[in-house]
Amino acid sequence: MRKIAPLLVAGAVSVASWTAAQAENLGLGTMSQGTLSFTTGTVLAKVLNEKTDLEARVQPNSGESVLIPLINSGDLDFGIANVLEAQQASSGTGVFSGKKQDNLRIAAILFPLRTAFFVHEDSDIKTLADLKGKRVTVGFSAMGTVDTIAKALLHAGGVEPSDIKPVMVPNVVVGAEQFLNDRADAFFFAVGAAKVAEVNAAQPVRVLAMPDDAASIARLKSQFPDGYGVTVPPLPNFAGVSAPTTVLGYDNTLLTGTHVPDAAIRKVLDGIANNKDALAGAFPLYRGLDPDKIYKQDVATAFHPATIAWAAAR
Repeated sequence: MRKIAPLLVAGAVSVASWTAAQAENLGLGTMSQGTLSFTTGTVLAKVLNEKTDLEARVQPNSGESVLIPLINSGDLDFGIANVLEAQQASSGTGVFSGKKQDNLRIAAILFPLRTAFFVHEDSDIKTLADLKGKRVTVGFSAMGTVDTIAKALLHAGGVEPSDIKPVMVPNVVVGAEQFLNDRADAFFFAVGAAKVAEVNAAQPVRVLAMPDDAASIARLKSQFPDGYGVTVPPLPNFAGVSAPTTVLGYDNTLLTGTHVPDAAIRKVLDGIANNKDALAGAFPLYRGLDPDKIYKQDVATAFHPATIAWAAAR
């Protein structure tokens, strides 16, 4: 790949200063520390620092309702968010109703996200249907699209919000803390996230499988069309998974804005595609990265034109 001058992520810095004659500035936003988004962004920054001429630091935010508008306004240049967060923001629907983020674009599809509800390892809760009448983390006021996804997963299992005792929390990290403090019987999180490993070390957990029969998948897609079932294997970094288990899958993305120059997009995409092994070595979920699927035609949110051109040139 062609090299560029050092890249600094320091707070919310606009990439407007990108020129051939001076050091380029970049902002990379993630969700809060402990989330999969934060780990994804931190590892990406580390690998870009070590394997390319890029230098990066990460700016965490409380949720997508804070992170994405910063990208849209040009105060951040890239950010980690899931495909539903991108779709709702770019279309002005869901948690972004009336707040369409016209400048938002996808820079890259990174890897599939895998999410589930977790319970105590010795709990008598064996299926999603068993959550009826139980204390379950929902709400996620700072992560509204995650709330949509969690409720779609419950719906796939035949469980409605009225069937549970909701534990309202601002984000998934607080939800995990509520579980640790015995204020919830189940919490929603990404499989393989650092916070789940932390909870598991204190109180061993078990993942609840998503039913994958035709009726259950139809219920899922009625609320979350981009969701799909994916089987996760029992791996050391997948806390709570003791056997191959079907969970809810959907794509994780690297977002950007129309203000980011084509050259910046190309450099970042080259850094990702040329260093998959290093990314996966630091964070196993990057094993799901497919450089040939960094751009997908069937994703609702528009891609940055430089990404489309980059993919066509491969």
